[in-house]
Amino acid sequence: MVRAIVSLFLALACVCAIPQARAVDPPQDPPTLQDIEARVRRLETLLGETTQQTPADLASLDQRLRVLEQKLAAQPAIVAATPPPPAKEVEPVESPSFTFDDKGLAWKSSIGGGSELRLRGLFQYDGRQWFDDGDVQDDTFLLRRAEPTIEGNFGELLAYRFTGQFAGDSASTVDAYLDVRLDPRATVRLGKTKVPLGLERLQSSATTSQVENGLPSELAPGRDIGVQLQGKFDGPGLSYALGVYNGTVDGRDGASTNPDGDFEVAARVFFEPWKGGDTALSGLGFGLAATHGDKTGSGNDFLPRYRTPGQVTFFSYRNDVAAAGTHDRWSPQMYWYVGRFGVLGEYIASRQEVARNGVGDAIDNRAWQISTSFAVTGEPVGYQGITKPDNPFALGESGWGALELTARYGELDIDDRAFPVFANPASAADGARSWGVGFNWYLNAHFKLVADYLHTTFDAAPDGIRRDAEHILLTRAQFSF
Repeated sequence: MVRAIVSLFLALACVCAIPQARAVDPPQDPPTLQDIEARVRRLETLLGETTQQTPADLASLDQRLRVLEQKLAAQPAIVAATPPPPAKEVEPVESPSFTFDDKGLAWKSSIGGGSELRLRGLFQYDGRQWFDDGDVQDDTFLLRRAEPTIEGNFGELLAYRFTGQFAGDSASTVDAYLDVRLDPRATVRLGKTKVPLGLERLQSSATTSQVENGLPSELAPGRDIGVQLQGKFDGPGLSYALGVYNGTVDGRDGASTNPDGDFEVAARVFFEPWKGGDTALSGLGFGLAATHGDKTGSGNDFLPRYRTPGQVTFFSYRNDVAAAGTHDRWSPQMYWYVGRFGVLGEYIASRQEVARNGVGDAIDNRAWQISTSFAVTGEPVGYQGITKPDNPFALGESGWGALELTARYGELDIDDRAFPVFANPASAADGARSWGVGFNWYLNAHFKLVADYLHTTFDAAPDGIRRDAEHILLTRAQFSF
């Protein structure tokens, strides 16, 4: 009997401990047998036991409580063995990442199917020292280029590049274009970019073999605004570019608008059939490029001025001469890089129709050059120079960087028909011949020191005066990332 009463009180305590059960205020008087039976039935209902409907006595209640005790004892094990409900899967969100390497500072994100924004920069500080020309040209230091670049892509379809120039007295735009990358074999470029003609012109200004471009680059267009289709075919090693542009004069970038309303078409194909192989021909590339357009007008936006590698003008048209018709250029070109040795060669012809005081003619100017480079320290040389020294320079370390020797010879011939009607033989030369030697010291992948000695001679125009030869030492400290 005592055990039955204790069991009843234990059962009542369990009922009160179950959260779903509503608490019952303790009665003021001792519970009757009917009260105890009612509470046992509630407990049986909560634990899933069959409730007896027959009148209960104390013995039957005791038996039913034993069953409930066993049920309660098994409850913790049942709860522990019950696996928790599966957690709801949440798609991970990739946080943006920042990296800094040889290609610059980059921000990458999964936005838009994979986006990237990269910051790059180019800083060139030059010195120019003249020999035997001090009365004509002044020795000087100058900030040649200060170009920050923002480039990247938004997903796989769109890429962009914007480069500013802060080296002059006012800021200007160097590159500003958007690429719609339909396929590696077909990308549409919109904006301001390099016109695909001159091989040396198409090199980055940070990777040319010498401080300034050679004479053929004076006949090649610089950057211009237009639309261009370009692509690469890996199988035959073929790359191409075909575009329509506002049109620019030889050796210069185009204006921000089209001053005469005429357009210029440019096309270039370049082959590297053995690229990626392990033979001596793997670094051989050759191609052909051409432009065609019309120009009508006078002034610097329509007619060129040709300069020496020392950046001194040696030919210009008379002030009252105007471009008056077709302007055509064409250029065969090649390079060949084998290990530590490289050679680059190109030929450019530029034919421009001009007029003065009712007299018209077509002036056909031509230029060519051969440029060589040799890595004394053994690094491979390529179209982009030496990309990274094997042993970068470091204070207290054994590495001294990479040393490259360069040599270049080129000529630019002016059509004799330019004189004396369209050009003044007393001030304009009939041609120039220039050779130069130099060295490039790559301290690391970002910092380079350059020194070039250049010697340029000139041909006198018919009935003209021969200009004195030009001797100049060009130096450069360059930082790029």
